[in-house]
Amino acid sequence: MTTTSPTKTITSTLLQHQWHRASWADYAALRDDPSREHLKLAFNEGWLWVTMGAEGISHAAVSDLFIIILGFWAAQHPDQSFSSLGRCLLERAEVRASAPDLVLYVGPDYPQWQPGEPRRIDLNQTRVPDLVGEISDTTLASDLDEKKHLYAALGIPEYWVVDVRGQRVFAFLLQENGEYLACETAQALTGLPIALLDETLQKLAQGTNTSAAAWLSQQMTTLGQEQP
Repeated sequence: MTTTSPTKTITSTLLQHQWHRASWADYAALRDDPSREHLKLAFNEGWLWVTMGAEGISHAAVSDLFIIILGFWAAQHPDQSFSSLGRCLLERAEVRASAPDLVLYVGPDYPQWQPGEPRRIDLNQTRVPDLVGEISDTTLASDLDEKKHLYAALGIPEYWVVDVRGQRVFAFLLQENGEYLACETAQALTGLPIALLDETLQKLAQGTNTSAAAWLSQQMTTLGQEQP
């Protein structure tokens, strides 16, 4: 991690994908600055990540693919409640914050915005999501390192890193010792093999994100028929 002050070098470091020494006040100033609404921010105990919120075509295609996947999964499991709140800012005030590309709550107790409240999820007032994920096109190293530690410290039960260029998904489950361990089967999407997600990314390379999602939906149907 570098130790450059973000308040002095913000314009020159936006696209460098680095962490900088900063206070919560520094983070909050950027978060609340309307002229910087396209920034994507993360904060972890005195370290601030700042980058542009807008990504390229590959990132957008994969991000939307996984949103579609979550929708198809919910459609095939109508007995459960799923709430997808991707890119919504998660905060534990003064300590940690991030806006994952994927945010999934399983069950009826998901956060809902009320008029007059800030447009973010206050983790001091509501439970953590069951699953968060990062779509990693240009940020893979940080998503597998600093972001992974950040989400573990927040107590997120399941974390996915979707490697856009490598066409693979790194999936982790939180252990009792507070650290993530790689897993081969999803927990929030109960019983879904992570290998199927890898295959879906490979299908995307041969077509569109909607056709890749449709292929996975067929696999989900077969998977559901095989399960007792």
